[in-house]
Amino acid sequence: MIDFGFDKIALIGAVALIVIGPEKLPRVARTVGTLMGKARRYVADVKAEVNRTIELEELQKMKSQFETAARDVEQTVNNEVSSASQAFNQQVNDLQGSLEGTGADGFASLSSTPVVHSPEYKRPNKRWRLKRTAVPRWYKQRAGVRGHVQSGAARVARFRPGGLK
Repeated sequence: MIDFGFDKIALIGAVALIVIGPEKLPRVARTVGTLMGKARRYVADVKAEVNRTIELEELQKMKSQFETAARDVEQTVNNEVSSASQAFNQQVNDLQGSLEGTGADGFASLSSTPVVHSPEYKRPNKRWRLKRTAVPRWYKQRAGVRGHVQSGAARVARFRPGGLK
């Protein structure tokens, strides 16, 4: 941008004072200031838009690089899995062939191994939901801990003098 020093700005102000006059100079200065502010904001907006465009292009490049890397990894994993499964199937086939040929040599007992069953389901007793605590019932009664909850109406009826008995 143009480099203005203090002396150049003072010279421009003096010339403007003589040419425009002291009455109109403040209004002209405000107008010039607002126009300069608008110009700076416009330049800043253009710079921001250019930066966003550049960042978007960089992100798209990175996205494409990641996608190609992911595809390459997926292909190598698929290739390795398929080669491992082929080798496993080959080993299984070889073992099956060798077992079929030597079935009378004691390998027949492998096929008749007993099946292990899980234990039968036993329903819990009737009171399995009750909470069992380590504090004895007599201690709770002596301490005044309530064993059951009463409704408000039942409590009023219980403690009413001359209530229902």
